[in-house]
Amino acid sequence: MALTATEITQVVAELAPALIGGWIQKAYQPTSRTVVLEIRTPGHTHRLLLSAHPASTRLHLVTRALQNPPAPPAFCQYLRAHLHGARVDDLRQEGRDRIVALSLTTKAGPQRLIAELTGNTANLLVLDAEQRLLRDLNRSTDMYGKPYQPPVLSPGAGLRERDARFAADARGPFGLSAVIESYYDEKESTDNTTAVRDARAHQIRKTIKKQGRRVEAWRSDLAKAEKYRNYARYGELLKANLGTIKKGLESIVVVDYFDEALPQLTIPLDPTKSAQGNMDDYFRKQRKHATAERELLPRIAQGEAEIDALRRELQSIEQGTWQPAPARPSANAPTRRRDRSTSNERPDERRGPFRRFTSSDGLPIFVGRNARENDELTFRLAKSDDLWLHARGTPGSHVVVRLEKGSDPPPETIRDAATLALLYSDLKKSGKGEVIYTRRKWVKKAKGQAPGAVTVTQEKSLHVNLEKKRLDALKTRSAQE
Repeated sequence: MALTATEITQVVAELAPALIGGWIQKAYQPTSRTVVLEIRTPGHTHRLLLSAHPASTRLHLVTRALQNPPAPPAFCQYLRAHLHGARVDDLRQEGRDRIVALSLTTKAGPQRLIAELTGNTANLLVLDAEQRLLRDLNRSTDMYGKPYQPPVLSPGAGLRERDARFAADARGPFGLSAVIESYYDEKESTDNTTAVRDARAHQIRKTIKKQGRRVEAWRSDLAKAEKYRNYARYGELLKANLGTIKKGLESIVVVDYFDEALPQLTIPLDPTKSAQGNMDDYFRKQRKHATAERELLPRIAQGEAEIDALRRELQSIEQGTWQPAPARPSANAPTRRRDRSTSNERPDERRGPFRRFTSSDGLPIFVGRNARENDELTFRLAKSDDLWLHARGTPGSHVVVRLEKGSDPPPETIRDAATLALLYSDLKKSGKGEVIYTRRKWVKKAKGQAPGAVTVTQEKSLHVNLEKKRLDALKTRSAQE
C-alpha cells in the first residue's frame, strides 16, 4: 500500500520544519528501491526514508538502523559523491501530486532530489540548477542531461481524494511519521513471513514431485527384479543336472524336487553358454532380486514417509498454522567455552546475575531480574557514565547500557534498551509506554526505601512500543553469545 497524496501532504508538513536547514551526512540504499538520507540538524540526526517500491511508495523518518548491502549500489555511490554535505534548503510536495522535492545546496551548486512516489512509475531523480536530469534510480540514461519532465498523473491517481489512513501519535515529535514507520515495519514483517511461507510451499511441492518420481523409479526397479524371485530354485535344479546339460540347448526338462508332487519343470537355457554358465546366471539374477528387496524396500518406505511429512507440512501452510522452523547453528560453527577462572575477564562479561543482551550497535545491556538485582546492577555494576533506564511510574527492571567514558549512546541502542525496560515492567501487557533514561550518576538510592527504589534527576523520556522484530533481534544476539 502506497501513501496517498493527502498522506504525503501531511507527512511533508510534519517533517519539513525539522529537516530544512539540516545537512546530508550520508546516503544509504538498503534495498534496490529504497534510499535513506542521514540528515544532521543541531542536536539531532534524522534518517529520511524515500521508497520507490511500486507497492509501498512513501517517505517518513526511520528510527532504527536498516540492514545495508556490503557494497553500496551505483545510485547510492552517486548520492554519496555528489550530495554529501549538501544543505537542505526546502522540502515540499509538488502541488497536490505524489511528488516530493528536496532543494539542496551542494558543493556543485543548487540541485534537487525528486521523489516520484507514483506507484509503478516511481523513481528518485537528481536534477541540476537548470532542472536537467543528472542521475536517477531507474537508470534512464537516454534522458541524462535533458530537461526534467514530471510524470503526468491521471486525476484519480494515488487515491488523492481518499481520507488519510494514518492518525498521528501525539506523544512524539514526529507522530505521523512514527505511525507510518510502524505500519510499514509490520507490513514488511508480514510480507516477509508470507514470502517465506510461499517459498516453502513451492519448495515442498517441488520436493514432493521429485521424491515421488524417485519412489516410482524404485518401485519399477523392484518390479523388474521380482521375476528373479525363484531363480535360486532354478539354479539349484540346474546344479543337480549339470552332467545332462549340453551346450546349445535352449531348455531342459527336470524334476522339480522342491515340490512334493515332483512335477516336471522346463527351465529356459542360453544356448551360447555352458551348463555352469546358465547355472551361474540364475544364481546371479536371484542375488539381484535379493539385493533389490534389501535396498529398495527401505528406500521406498523412507521416501513415502518423507512425502507424507511434506504433505502434512503443506497442509499446515494452506491452513495458516505453519511456523518456520527455528534456525539451527551451523555444524561448522566453532563452539566457544569460557573459562570462568580467567583472571583478565571483565566483570561485565562474567556469567552471573542479570539478563544480558547486546544492542544493534554492539553495546552490552544488563537487565535486573528482581529488586535485589536492580540494586546491585545500578549501584555496584554500573559506572557513572553508563546509561540507566526504567519504565516510567510502574514497577519494573533497572536497565543499564555499558558505555565508554565520554561517549553518547547511539539512538538505536537507546531504543533497544528502552524496549527491554518496557518488556520487563508492568507495562508489558499494554505493549507500549514511557521509559525514562539518564546517566547512572543521576540515579540515587531512595532513603529508607526497599532495595531497588531510587530517585532520578535530569532524566529524558522515550515512548516505546514492543516491536516484535526488535525483540527477536535482541534475543537472537543474546542466544548467540
